[in-house]
Amino acid sequence: MKKLPKSLIQKLQLREQNNALRKLPVSNNLIDFASNDYLGFAKSEEIFNQTHDYLLENNIKINGATGSRLISGNHNLYQNTEDYIAKFHQSETALIFNSGYDANLGFFSSVPQRNDIILYDELCHASIRDGIQMSNAKSYKFQHNDFGDLEKLILKQKSIQKKNCQTELVEVLSNEIYIVTESVFSMDGDAPNVEELVTLCEKYNCYLVIDEAHALGVFGDFGEGLIQYQGLQDKVFARIMTFGKGLGCHGAAILGSQELKSYLVNFARSFIYTTGLSPHSVATILIAYQYLKSEKEAIQKLKNNIQFFNQEKLQMGLKPMFVYSKSAIQCAIIPGNEKVKSIANQLQENGFDVKAILSPTVPEGQERLRFCLHSNNSEKEISEVLKLLSTFVF
Repeated sequence: MKKLPKSLIQKLQLREQNNALRKLPVSNNLIDFASNDYLGFAKSEEIFNQTHDYLLENNIKINGATGSRLISGNHNLYQNTEDYIAKFHQSETALIFNSGYDANLGFFSSVPQRNDIILYDELCHASIRDGIQMSNAKSYKFQHNDFGDLEKLILKQKSIQKKNCQTELVEVLSNEIYIVTESVFSMDGDAPNVEELVTLCEKYNCYLVIDEAHALGVFGDFGEGLIQYQGLQDKVFARIMTFGKGLGCHGAAILGSQELKSYLVNFARSFIYTTGLSPHSVATILIAYQYLKSEKEAIQKLKNNIQFFNQEKLQMGLKPMFVYSKSAIQCAIIPGNEKVKSIANQLQENGFDVKAILSPTVPEGQERLRFCLHSNNSEKEISEVLKLLSTFVF
């Protein structure tokens, strides 16, 4: 077999030297503080069995989609599920993508146009940044959750647009501004002040786009997400809901107007040129959404665990090392790949699956332990893992 080019081997060697080489982990039976399965839906036998029963009851016995949704893969189950999702999220429409990554790639590579501007939070997920890189629009990042910095960027762009129009250097074009952020940041667990952000977008007539991947299943009485929990769903141009976290399955949906859905069907390449999800995958999404309506106890237990985790880290003197968060993601900053990996290994040796997040995934000096909380974690488990952490860091 032909060997890897020398330049690529050197890149791997450099990663290894920096103690940052990624490897696929093996499955384990440790207490889960690592997965994004916040409500335990991924391991729910009830959801698994009910999905199977739903397919049989509706005489759906197909293993694959058979093609892209625009050719042969748009089975009726898609429409039923998208209608349910749209109603659940109080949105005009929903359009299912194969993953959150595909949804972000499809949206940002197609919606903002050549003369538009994208202003995005500097800590936005890689899928958002990759989609933005594929866009013809110009893009600029603003400091994390800093809306003063964001407003300066908006005013600067408005000034440039006004100057260009006055001097007739450019044709009269839309020059729209898209503001992009996440309702819960995946590597920090913190959240922006969405009400303030909505006010800012309305002030300057900007289009607000929010990725809700880590808010679905966590915020709201039925896990609707942070935007809907705050009653701001009608103020947001597009919401990206990802199902691989709180919903415990696979896929994503973009929520928005009927016109946005039609546009994405026509121009989002990650939607157009890919085989659709299998009927089983779409049925799992539908059943999982239905379970959100009946699992208020699990959602409340998750909220209680988040509150308990925050209380325990305060009492143990660990709060200063943690990023402020009221979400299911709690991150302890421990600079240095070697040090944070060592502590993660010690926690795993004591039965707790806590993962180290290394640079370059996060900036150098911001390496961290990422604790993901779940509705099925006990208070005893939370206390024990934090006691161990305090032992290893102090």
